[in-house]
Amino acid sequence: METTEYIDTLRREGKLLADAAERAGEHAPVPTCPGWTTGDLVRHTSTFHRWAARIVAGSLPGPVPEDPAPGVPTGTDLWPWFRDGHAALLRTLEAAGPAADCWTFLPGAPPPLTFWARRQAHETAVHRVDAESARGGELTPLDAAFAADGIDELLTGFHARTRSRVRTERPRTLRVRPTDTDTDTDTGTGPVWTVRLSADAPPRAERSADGPADCELSGPAQTLYLLLWNRLPLDAAAVTGDRSLADLWRRTSGIG
Repeated sequence: METTEYIDTLRREGKLLADAAERAGEHAPVPTCPGWTTGDLVRHTSTFHRWAARIVAGSLPGPVPEDPAPGVPTGTDLWPWFRDGHAALLRTLEAAGPAADCWTFLPGAPPPLTFWARRQAHETAVHRVDAESARGGELTPLDAAFAADGIDELLTGFHARTRSRVRTERPRTLRVRPTDTDTDTDTGTGPVWTVRLSADAPPRAERSADGPADCELSGPAQTLYLLLWNRLPLDAAAVTGDRSLADLWRRTSGIG
């Protein structure tokens, strides 16, 4: 995806999040984030919006602490505060040029501007789903290509870090296969990930369907995206092979 597409998605998802959260009310429980209220969700997301904007605008080297924003409001002041932070992040990303240079924190990250537009688009999309779960009713659909991109960021970025807790006693292989993404003209298939798990190293994910897999998760890209981020149950997707491997992912894959 292009940087401009990430920024456009961030704009859309932030508006949807704010609208859903305001409709639910500050004290509504968030079913997909047990123990959180909608107010907690909004404060968390806006803190990360402001954090990212500060890094990009200041061309900051890292690591940069994820300090909570000062003066976080409550009550009716919470919604304009969120919208102001969201708008400031959009302005910052749109003003930054492709040569922008600042800290990024995932292995194999794209150039900084693309990294932050992508990261904040996915951060906001997942938390928009949380806000809509608190509001109740149907979830707003995600574009399949964007959802597949989020799967890629999670598997090849977040879980490539040593802090990933997904480990197996002996080498195992998990495959993730979206069923509704466009076919790649080079490979003749849509994006598929093979994740190799072991006891002593973080998961190693590659864009490939080569070789056998102990367990495969398949379904629409949006379903897999939300399942892998622990927003949907395993039964939302098709699970073939050793289900215990999918259960292990659920128990150990939470991102702190």
